[in-house]
Order: sequence, then C-alpha cells, then structure tokens
Amino acid sequence: MAISVAENARLLDAEQRLLVKADQDIEEGWQRIRDQEDRVRELQVGGHDTRQAQRLVDLLKQTLIEWERHRVLIAQRVNYLQQQVAAGKLEAG
Repeated sequence: MAISVAENARLLDAEQRLLVKADQDIEEGWQRIRDQEDRVRELQVGGHDTRQAQRLVDLLKQTLIEWERHRVLIAQRVNYLQQQVAAGKLEAG
C-alpha cells in the first residue's frame, strides 16, 4: 500500500519539527555541560571534592552522544521523506 503524497508531506513536517527540537535540545545540553564544567572548576579552586560533579559531566556527555545519534536518525528520516514527497509530486504532476 502506497502512502499518499499528502501523508508523506505531513510526516515530513512532523519529522522536521522533531529535528528542530533535537537541535535545540542538543545546544541546551552542551550549555548544561559547560555550566557544570564551570562548577567543577569552582569546586576545585575551593578545594572541594569534585568526583560527583565530574561524574555528572561525564553522564551529561554520554547522554548528549545519544541525543546526537538520535538526531542523525531523525535527519535520515527527513531526507527519506523529502525524497518520497518529491517522487510523489513528480508522479502526480
């Protein structure tokens, strides 16, 4: 069963919105990491134990890697749907 051009266009629009959100989330994630790294440095200067704070930085980075992998999947889906919409328009045109 073929999906209509209109349905592919609707799916494309939804995936493009997800891609924008993923980009925003990733940028905010990098900012959180920078903020946490600043806190670690402040703690180090103050002579405090920074193991847990550094562990949080590491966990944030691991999470961000997964977010970036997910973003790649969304971008691939967007590309696929763009091709489907373009092909459907050519067939209909």
